[in-house]
Amino acid sequence: MTTPEVVPADPGALADRLRRHPERRRLVIGICGAPGSGKSRLAGLIADQLNSALPGLAVVVPMDGFHLAASVIAADDRRTRRGAPDTFDPEGYAVLLQRLRENADDITYAPQYRREIADPVAGAIPVPRGCRYILTEGNYLLHPSRAWRAVRESLDEVWFLQAASDELRLQRLIARHEQFGETPNEAFQHATGSDEHNAKLIAEHSEHADLILHEVLSRTIRESSGSTPPRMA
Repeated sequence: MTTPEVVPADPGALADRLRRHPERRRLVIGICGAPGSGKSRLAGLIADQLNSALPGLAVVVPMDGFHLAASVIAADDRRTRRGAPDTFDPEGYAVLLQRLRENADDITYAPQYRREIADPVAGAIPVPRGCRYILTEGNYLLHPSRAWRAVRESLDEVWFLQAASDELRLQRLIARHEQFGETPNEAFQHATGSDEHNAKLIAEHSEHADLILHEVLSRTIRESSGSTPPRMA
């Protein structure tokens, strides 16, 4: 197995990499990483770079749209493990990615996870045929199980994003959970419990990525992230 190249997670440089890609058809690129690593932000910044010259050239289609609905997992232990591999629909995700790659429809609609309702919404992201680049980000793009391998096979490349530090990643997760209604203690337990378990699982497969992206923080972000995460019972 070839060791993946490690490069800075620079949105401009990564957009240029896609512009130089030899494949002339639509590209579907995956960004994988642990919860809180900054996948969504990076995907959005790369799309902004690509769209700066020609709006509509790139669209972000997150894996989170394929969360199983809360009502589906409410009756079993998956309710307490939401975010684990078996709380998603990888088969449906792979089918959508293949449709996006084939680009046969005038518009393809993708689901979107809405944190304010903690559930996915169908048909929330329109992807027109003229879109050249699809950026999809999620935790399990490199997971080795059969269902998730079909996801990997639908992607032209998968880039694995490493957060600048685990401390920063934890801070982000705690802040996110608090933003959407958890108490500080609940947010800390969530981030250091199921989120951390999933992060370790995701990291096990990073060597299968085509590229390793290392987050490089601006001075502003470093200064705003200098505090230590709270210790809570």
